[in-house]
Amino acid sequence: EKNWVNFSFVSDDTSPEELLKNGHMNHIVGKALNAGLDPVTAVRLASINTARYFGLDGYGAVAPGFNASFQVLESFESRVPDMVFKNGRLIAEKGKLLRKKKRKKDTHIRGSVNVRWLTPDDFKVKVKGEKVRVIKLIPGQIITGSAYYKTPSLNGYLVSDTSRDLLKTCVVERHRASGRIGTAMVKGLGLREGAIATSVAHDSHNIVSAGVSDEDIMCACVEVVKMGGGLAAVRNGKVLEKLPLPVAGLMSPMPVKKVNARLKRVVEAAHQLGAVPEHPFFTLSFISLPVIPELKVTDRGLVEASNMKITELFR
Repeated sequence: EKNWVNFSFVSDDTSPEELLKNGHMNHIVGKALNAGLDPVTAVRLASINTARYFGLDGYGAVAPGFNASFQVLESFESRVPDMVFKNGRLIAEKGKLLRKKKRKKDTHIRGSVNVRWLTPDDFKVKVKGEKVRVIKLIPGQIITGSAYYKTPSLNGYLVSDTSRDLLKTCVVERHRASGRIGTAMVKGLGLREGAIATSVAHDSHNIVSAGVSDEDIMCACVEVVKMGGGLAAVRNGKVLEKLPLPVAGLMSPMPVKKVNARLKRVVEAAHQLGAVPEHPFFTLSFISLPVIPELKVTDRGLVEASNMKITELFR
């Protein structure tokens, strides 16, 4: 009640499907109203507070001198606005667009995926112990477990072992072309063939890939690089499905419905490869988040979240 001017509503990791189903900020405001927050305060937390914090002068309020972009609702319970105004013009009514939006010319931005040329040898890891430390996924959680397993190897190099659901996972640094690649083993992803990769990888957003063979892991990573960021599923060196995310390697300029459709296709391709989690790419994106216990992998190697230290892969 005393310091509401210092807060704003935000969202985190909201999928395109959730946005289409529930809405975005309107859904969050609705949740606040259902929880008993004063309606005017709730709207302020979704408008003027945010505009002020980010220095968006002339936005976030209905007042003289402000940009006339706002919506008109019959009541706070309404899911669809009666009218929507943009820059002082009525552009939508009763959920229907009144005029087609003029498409702006695409803005040219510098690609943010900066990776040194990748070769198959970059993904090879010499075995240095009879046991390998494994990241154990926990269904429905972003926390992970940790355990040691007998090292799966071939000709002295670390490999995946689908019979035990032990998959090789690699994190490729993608901001400074440093050439750093961190390697780990993960259990619980379930791939029986091929590989998947994503540049949405909290919080450093490097390229994270997991797969059955080094060749497919590299193929998936290379495809992400080619797209300037995104998601990819490959098998036997061929791309099955992909979702380009060329804006910072995290976002798409496509409409949300199109993004959602492409996302569903690439997720389905991952499931065809054997992926167990409902959202395999979301699961993969959190494998590299080193602040969440217990064990994670970054481009610098395995990290123990409890003491924030790099730890050995083998023993």
